[in-house]
Amino acid sequence: MMVLRRLLRKRWVLGVVFGLSLIYFLTSTLKQEERTIRDRTLLQVRDPDHRIPWKVRFNLGNSSRQITQCRNSIQGKSLLTDELGYVCERKDLLVNGCCNVNAPSSRQHICKSCLANGCCSIYEYCVSCCLQPDKQLLLERFLNRAAEGFQNLFTAVEDHFELCLAKCRTSSQSVQHENTYRNPQAKYCYGESPPELLPV
Repeated sequence: MMVLRRLLRKRWVLGVVFGLSLIYFLTSTLKQEERTIRDRTLLQVRDPDHRIPWKVRFNLGNSSRQITQCRNSIQGKSLLTDELGYVCERKDLLVNGCCNVNAPSSRQHICKSCLANGCCSIYEYCVSCCLQPDKQLLLERFLNRAAEGFQNLFTAVEDHFELCLAKCRTSSQSVQHENTYRNPQAKYCYGESPPELLPV
């Protein structure tokens, strides 16, 4: 223990410790800067004409291709939304990830808890309502005007379903003062405007 104290009192040891700390700091800073530049480059390189493949037909009965697998909203405790726009209870989810369209709980493009401004109280209904074919124009306008802050999120979006999943998640537009919802009853929004601010 005494040897360690004596060693730390020597200036050259302190110089080595300081030098190593400085090298660590500089390499960490440069790596962070490289990541930032790479992310900016990815945003700039992205094809401005990249278009999301919109799903016009959702009803399996009218579709010429058979869906063998469905993606779904996964996280719902009791409800799920599949990529065809069906909302169903978790117990009515088929092994392929699609809602059982014959189950009494399954409804397609349901906007049950949604307001006229596109804000809903239940996430799964927000996604289902957003998947309606007539919402395509609204979503295209949103993508064209997406602020730079949203571009990182929406550059990863590949199709209509992924866009609705991302758009319906609560965002900074849903809150005020960073800690309270603007409207706790309708915090999941696919529309262009944020939820209406409810008086306290």
